[in-house]
Amino acid sequence: MSSITCLVTGGAGFIGSHLTERLLEQGHRVIVVDDLSTGRKENLDGVISDPNLEFIEGSVEEKSLVHELVDRADRVYHLAAAVGVALIAKHPIETIERNVYPTQLILNRLGERAERGDLVPCFIASTSEVYGKNPKEIWEEEDDLVFGATTKPRWSYGVSKAIDEFLALAFYKEKKLPAVVGRFFNVVGPRQTGAYGMVLPRFVEAAMGGGEITVHDDGHQVRCFAHVDDVVDAVMRLVDKSDAAGRVYNIGSDKPVSILELAEKVIARVNPDATIKFQTYADAYDESFEDIRRRVPCLDRIAATIGWTPTSDLDAIIDAVEKHNRAAI
Repeated sequence: MSSITCLVTGGAGFIGSHLTERLLEQGHRVIVVDDLSTGRKENLDGVISDPNLEFIEGSVEEKSLVHELVDRADRVYHLAAAVGVALIAKHPIETIERNVYPTQLILNRLGERAERGDLVPCFIASTSEVYGKNPKEIWEEEDDLVFGATTKPRWSYGVSKAIDEFLALAFYKEKKLPAVVGRFFNVVGPRQTGAYGMVLPRFVEAAMGGGEITVHDDGHQVRCFAHVDDVVDAVMRLVDKSDAAGRVYNIGSDKPVSILELAEKVIARVNPDATIKFQTYADAYDESFEDIRRRVPCLDRIAATIGWTPTSDLDAIIDAVEKHNRAAI
């Protein structure tokens, strides 16, 4: 594919910065817009001097800015969103507003272009949180979404991202906009921060410091962890494949591990002297917090569409995170 202009919202964030690097490697022009509320400009240090990168510190809640940038783009990757369980629990209003309004602004402008026959492929980032408390062992894209009570702020994140999905699919249906939705499952790797509750960087940082690794509840919650490089590869291939549009895709690893097992793996690989302590959800967040016991994706749809499967195992991911953290000291 010849050089094109790609807009990456949230491009100074964890996933966004890795995506930006990959797009630049392919010779594309990249516009990054990020308000740096959770992203960090340092995440782009390796490419900030690239003449094909344009960094804009701004918010995708600014209508005029969104219009200007979307109008310049040949591809749109919308990753900007509220980040992390800790932020969601403390700031539910911000979570809802930051997840829904910018997506509507971006899709509205892309929809206007689509009405003129200018079809711009776009990626709308979603999350495994949209499945809510669905009790199935393995989640498929057509499964029901099962949310908790509105008195539990945690579910505001999944509900707001589900609205994003409905919007993207509606624009595909009504405007023929080639939008694709990706539900991320615990994406991890270098440059991810533990500041917003992300579990793997928290564990690695604690082990490196020789202290206690804090495991919430009983540690038997089950998750799957995918390397950010694998995830970025999936995102780019989905956007570039025209017949992938108008659908939702699980993106992540399908190899389950309990949080306690993850802590034990981190200790074994990073620092055998580190220990584990347990903390209740009420102490970690508040009494209203609810968690999801098991979160495992079915990857059949994405495998059938673009032939994608994750390549990095958990041990390699832990090693990569530790290596990055030690280099940053």
